[in-house]
Amino acid sequence: MIRPKIGFVVFGVHKDGLLDPMGTPFIDEKLVVKAKKTLRDAGLDLVEYDLIIASKQEAKDCFSKFKKMDDVDALVLFSGTWIWAAHLISPLRDFSFSGKGIVIWTHPGSQGWRPVGGLVMHGALKEINLKHCFVYGGCSDTGVVSQIVSYCKASYAKNRLSMSTIGAFGGRGMGQTCGVADPSQWMKVFGIDIDTRDTTELIETAKRISLDEIEQARSEIQPYFSDPVPQNKAAEKSIRLYLAIKKIVEKESWDFYTIQSFPGLGDDYSATCLAQSMMLEHGFGTSTLGDFNTALTVKLITDLSHERVYYGDLQHIDRASKEIKIIGDGTCPPSLAGKVGPAGFAEHGIPTEGEAGGISVKLVCKSGEGILAHLGRDNGRFEMIIAKCSVFEPPKEELEKRLNECGIPFWPHAFVKVKGDIDSFIQAWNNEYAVLGYGEYLYEDLLAFCEILGIQTIALE
Repeated sequence: MIRPKIGFVVFGVHKDGLLDPMGTPFIDEKLVVKAKKTLRDAGLDLVEYDLIIASKQEAKDCFSKFKKMDDVDALVLFSGTWIWAAHLISPLRDFSFSGKGIVIWTHPGSQGWRPVGGLVMHGALKEINLKHCFVYGGCSDTGVVSQIVSYCKASYAKNRLSMSTIGAFGGRGMGQTCGVADPSQWMKVFGIDIDTRDTTELIETAKRISLDEIEQARSEIQPYFSDPVPQNKAAEKSIRLYLAIKKIVEKESWDFYTIQSFPGLGDDYSATCLAQSMMLEHGFGTSTLGDFNTALTVKLITDLSHERVYYGDLQHIDRASKEIKIIGDGTCPPSLAGKVGPAGFAEHGIPTEGEAGGISVKLVCKSGEGILAHLGRDNGRFEMIIAKCSVFEPPKEELEKRLNECGIPFWPHAFVKVKGDIDSFIQAWNNEYAVLGYGEYLYEDLLAFCEILGIQTIALE
């Protein structure tokens, strides 16, 4: 689980122990301590600013410091008491150019006049259209705390994408139109550079992999699977390809990548299934078919999640039961295997999709709560579809029948029930692929990410 680093700043004019007419300090120090502990317990690392800020100079010094801290992902401004918004607004506007998130947290309570300070800052930021998250609620309110954490995590994810590079091995696979990318748009919206390499270098690198490297990789791969790693030519090529991808990705300093897979590589050398599965297992965002939108969705959810991420075809949707089968063509991180379908190996090979063959992963994804999501475009503008879902494993006595339904039972399956309106889901979906993330919290995390970047969301729950 990621732990975003945030700056924690208390603001308020009546500070330094100043008492109200009843003899009580305006700023409740015990509440401030409790608020900090609440955020730490919720998974945030805090950089505390010792001074309670009130004047323009104090605000300038504070926000200037945090603006220069590259490892800080967001600021949480805690309302200690009322404030003169004009003292904070200009330095806070300057801080916002760093791209880091801003949260205004107001803890309820009549004593101390905290709501006044929070609301006047919220109104001031709205006045100048400065993007922020305004939260009104107490430390014991889990929904409020989750909102703060999601916004900070989303800011972390946004910052991590900025100045990153996605690599592309080859071009567009299988004639996909809904996964293409405009490099200028990607730079404008996300700050991501797009780099490309021909698959020729990948094949040549794979051929140069030594037998010692292959044996070492076998030892690394084996613990994830219930079956022995096959000892045949197809398996050797699959392992070579996996190691070649790792080498080139590291050499080029790519943060994530997409690969054409076929036509081309899957016919000329090997299917990419094992390589893609193991890269996903190691927390690396990727996709097949040169599908940039799926790769970015996988990268984003991987950065936000404490589980590995699975992408595959929306192979079947049952409108009556709201059940969906997600079937990846041989690719799935093996750690997602459930009890009824442990991770094993199969031979990849469909005459029209990769005649060179190769080994693929077979499994049934474990049960759990999570989300289905996909970033795409509608009329050239980015949108993200997010749906809450439950993943289930079919009863053991029904498993064979359920796997045989698609005609390719040896590819990885996830059996999912979508929450929300299924017809809205179908109409909104923007790709053949769905990306499955485990963890209900991802729903709010992705909503916050899209809010920060101004991306339209179609959210179903």
